[in-house]
Order: sequence, then C-alpha cells, then structure tokens
Amino acid sequence: MISIDALIAIGGLIIPPLFDFVKKKFLKRGEDTPEATISSLATTKPEVLPEYTNALSRLLEAKVKWFNRDVVGQIYPFIASWRAAIRPFVITFAILHIILAWAFQIPIDANIRSFYVAIISEWFGERLALDK
Repeated sequence: MISIDALIAIGGLIIPPLFDFVKKKFLKRGEDTPEATISSLATTKPEVLPEYTNALSRLLEAKVKWFNRDVVGQIYPFIASWRAAIRPFVITFAILHIILAWAFQIPIDANIRSFYVAIISEWFGERLALDK
C-alpha cells in the first residue's frame, strides 16, 4: 500500500508540471500583445505610436507601484536577500532533517514529515514545470 508521504510526493512532483501543461495547452495566450500592437501601429498608424508607447509605459509604472504598494522607502539589500533566501533555507533544512533523522534512526512526527515531503516535492515539481 502506498503511504501518505508517497502520495504527497507524487502530487508535489506531478501537479505543478501538469498545471503548467494545462495552462499552456488549453488557455492560449491572446495574440493581442503589446508587441503585436506596436508592430501593427508601426505599419498602419505610425503617428499614434508614441502615444501608445507612453501609455504602455505609464501602465507598467502603475503595475509596479501596485505590486510594491506595501513597500515604504528603499528596501535594504540585507532584507531583500533575506526574503529571497527563506524558501531555499526551508527546503535545505527539510532535506537535512530528513537525512539526519534517517541516518540516526530518530523518528520525525508524521505531520512534520508530510510537510517536508510536500514542500520538497513541490519545489522539484516547479523545477520540472519551468521553461525559462
């Protein structure tokens, strides 16, 4: 019989790439991209192209301001680095804790082990889904 940890690990490995595949296969991106519009305007109405690019840049600035709405002032590099290191640290700690518990025959609580397996497998699953 398959254990709950195995099911969690398989789910974490399969769900991110499956979601990525379904999103790319069935939710096609529209052809109306800013780049396509700029290309079309350059050939059909070049006189409105500067207005369009200015509006597009203002839209991007507004999106950046909205994304950073909770940030007040300049973020210290230490804080930005610390925020970026949280997930890798948690994944590394989980892997090390599982290895040490296995090596020294120390039991880990089932809920903690399931959490470790879920975050590790989900991280590996995301690596499979990335196409950058």
